[in-house]
Amino acid sequence: MTLPKDETSKIEVSTEYGTLRRVILCPPRYMAIEEAINEVQKQYEDENIDRERAMDQYRTFRDTLRAHGAEVIELEPSEEYPEQVFTRDIGFAVGDELFISRMASDIRQGEEEALETFLHEKGIRYRKLEGGRIEGGDVIVDRDTVYVGVSERTSRDAIRMLTEELPEHDIIPVDFDGKYLHLDCVFNILSPDTALIFPEALDSETVGKLGGKYNLIEVNADEQFTMGTNVLSIGGRKLFSLPVNPAVNHAMRAHGYEVIEIDFTEIIKSGGSFRCCSMPVERD
Repeated sequence: MTLPKDETSKIEVSTEYGTLRRVILCPPRYMAIEEAINEVQKQYEDENIDRERAMDQYRTFRDTLRAHGAEVIELEPSEEYPEQVFTRDIGFAVGDELFISRMASDIRQGEEEALETFLHEKGIRYRKLEGGRIEGGDVIVDRDTVYVGVSERTSRDAIRMLTEELPEHDIIPVDFDGKYLHLDCVFNILSPDTALIFPEALDSETVGKLGGKYNLIEVNADEQFTMGTNVLSIGGRKLFSLPVNPAVNHAMRAHGYEVIEIDFTEIIKSGGSFRCCSMPVERD
């Protein structure tokens, strides 16, 4: 979609840690595990999701974002899409462009069209990658570098297309163990010099290269399972994390971060946390 690059349709996301100004969320009103498509969901498939509790946790997250100065744009959920709460996956912004993803899982296909309609109604500019599959949880931005996870959800064909669309960026494919769903479940950038990592999901060469650029805070296996890596930075060295992840929270505080702890344990049963549930469209 082509719109003038005015303030109404402004897109600007050059890092994962700049001050969050505008973000798209979707309430988990119809959230459910209808088909277990990741390892976390398999653990909770029988128990499933308490939607009322999930909605309460979502509202706390949304209202806290607003209290910290972010404009929250809410995508109206549909009964057709039980995982629509994970807005990061269905779209992602790099620089001044917002891309609509191409979902790999059958249960999530169709969310792209719902997002496209929503963006059109809101007057928010977007682009589509034609061919290949790519999900926003695999896309991590740090200035002129974009790390893209190679997974069952994101193909090398789509990464090549993204490289063509973003010639001023260095697109770096990152292989990792696909059982962990998306790259942001095992790697996440907190600042120009610090990142979270779950090293068991990546080969030693990749960990070494990332360690050459960032001071890596390791997330242990238990806290990776409870989405300890999937924090959301909102600027000013502030970030959202779950209270059930005390080790990584302690480590981040020791590195000078303000950790905003919010219970998100109902929502993480589907395999995503604060980063997965937020699609930034504007950061400083």
